[in-house]
Amino acid sequence: MKTIFFKNKPVISCAKSVGGPKESEGAIGEFIDVKLKDDTLGEKTFEKAERQILYTALSECINSSGKPESDIDAVLAGDLLDQIISATFATRNFKTGYFGLYNACATFTEAMILGSVLIDGGYMNNVICATSSHFSSAERQYRYPLELGCTRPPQSQWTVTGAGACMLSRKGKGPKTSCATVGRIVDYGVTDVNNMGAAMAAAACDTLVTHFKETGFSPSDYDLIISGDLGTLGSRILKDLTWEKGFDIEDQHVDCGEMVYNINEKEYQGGSGAGCSSMTFCSYFYKRLKEKKFKKILLMTTGALLSSVSAQQGESIPGIAHAVAVEC
Repeated sequence: MKTIFFKNKPVISCAKSVGGPKESEGAIGEFIDVKLKDDTLGEKTFEKAERQILYTALSECINSSGKPESDIDAVLAGDLLDQIISATFATRNFKTGYFGLYNACATFTEAMILGSVLIDGGYMNNVICATSSHFSSAERQYRYPLELGCTRPPQSQWTVTGAGACMLSRKGKGPKTSCATVGRIVDYGVTDVNNMGAAMAAAACDTLVTHFKETGFSPSDYDLIISGDLGTLGSRILKDLTWEKGFDIEDQHVDCGEMVYNINEKEYQGGSGAGCSSMTFCSYFYKRLKEKKFKKILLMTTGALLSSVSAQQGESIPGIAHAVAVEC
């Protein structure tokens, strides 16, 4: 069994989001809590700016919870940079426990699953799950520095500059995590470092099919089935793959990468990045859940587990996807 059912359903007691200038002007911009006018935040490097973005999301989450910092047992966080320095350097300003996580763009639901296990098991009372990304730091990390002026191919996505942080608690009011399906690594042999949607779609399909089979749920049991950052192309591939497996998600499926920006061909396939799903969930989806516009959703973030070294050595791109059900 890869699916966990939480007996004491953890409460998502608060959530906060931070978005860059491009993201704040996008389709969900009105729901973002902290809208940045400058994606450098006055810092000298994009990496330092990203850690400041994540620190802001964490701080806003703690402040909005009404709890003292001493009541926060741990922060579970990650990002896309070497040695997850954004998460580590942002969290060093707090006195909480810290779990540094990495599953690329699937890190946010990885954090939510592990955080829910800690809460459900009675080991901790309050934990924060958070991720971040920055377009300029991610380009330098995975592809080429912006200064080279490389042409972006049509299958590429635009890494989201933003962060999201949500608090899971044993007690409180708000949406709850009810169950989660842990993904496995799936590799279909994609080697194009610009085509993340194709690299991750097979893993997303595997996790979804596993979730439906192990829970007995069908797509119609959810108001929405939300993928993290497959983008337009990856979303089409996912829907085709799941349909071939006997599950039609056409009516329920939406993708954070598709919805984060305004429809504009300059973004090609849409958004991506570890901050894409966390920023979108902690803004639009969380607020809609609190308003009970949605009663039950499945959030499934996807990650491409490559590095610049593995790509240069000719390795294919392994994919991963984790899913967590959230209900009112």
